[in-house]
Amino acid sequence: MQRHLRERVLVTGGAGFLGSHLCDRLLADGAEVLCVDNYFTGARSNIAHLFGHPRFEFLRHDVTFPLYVEVDRIYNLACPASPVHYQHDPVQTTKTSVIGSINMLGLAKRLNARILQASTSEVYGDPNVHPQPEDYWGNVNPIGARACYDEGKRCAETLFFDYRRQHGLPVKVARIFNTYGPRMHPNDGRVVSNFIVQALTGKDITVSGDGAQTRAFCYVDDLIDALVRLMQTGDDVTGPINVGNPAEFTIAQLAELTIELTGSRSQITHVPLPSDDPRQRRPDISQARDLLGWEPSTPLKEGLTRTIAYFEALLAEPGSSPA
Repeated sequence: MQRHLRERVLVTGGAGFLGSHLCDRLLADGAEVLCVDNYFTGARSNIAHLFGHPRFEFLRHDVTFPLYVEVDRIYNLACPASPVHYQHDPVQTTKTSVIGSINMLGLAKRLNARILQASTSEVYGDPNVHPQPEDYWGNVNPIGARACYDEGKRCAETLFFDYRRQHGLPVKVARIFNTYGPRMHPNDGRVVSNFIVQALTGKDITVSGDGAQTRAFCYVDDLIDALVRLMQTGDDVTGPINVGNPAEFTIAQLAELTIELTGSRSQITHVPLPSDDPRQRRPDISQARDLLGWEPSTPLKEGLTRTIAYFEALLAEPGSSPA
């Protein structure tokens, strides 16, 4: 006998940038959504529009503690994802990735629920292979300032595949490359939000190093579509699968485009490169194309325009602080 007619989906980190957009998408697709977040980096404002929704439920909870709920599928997105946030409490960051994954995998095992891990391109570190395919093992500094995030996510991937091998658990792993869009935190230290806030407030745009390092920027709607498609594949498709935009831009190009689209008079200044900052980052998305029928469709200029409009509205709110 079926417990309920609708699919019930758990999203950890559901009040975060990606998690809140995923909740929107799942509700639009007809699912019941249980959003779990401890508001460490997530924000109530990201999901405030969902609180009256009949198929949406929110639970304030830290995934480093066990969770006892009944669901059909689990998206594990809980973890600080920007250097400013994950380096603020590096021990907690590692615990969130490792202990949080153990707890969510244990829940999935009890329920025999399909579970998807939001991994990251940071598992590749400062890559010596370009673009990065999924079979590249990476070049990560295990004791550096970024290791709490990089190695935490790498260990989480290990746990997911060990649960599959040992317990036959249906797992999915997505390696997410740079993603941007509305609901990014204005103070998260990521390059897109940094540049937009600096441009809108008339401050100098601070480019790390000479700006020749590259990134590939994926708009959030495209990214969420990839996660949903991956979850819908058969149990034989586990990943890890790269999800991101293969169009590569230098940081200097991003700074110039941000100034152009905002009409800002900000000047570009240069600051030292952060420790272990990758020189280049671009996904090989051949597997995503072949297995998911997916590739991003939003050009950087279009996505930035939407993101700038979001930050303009955010900074115009009473009491907002661009600091």
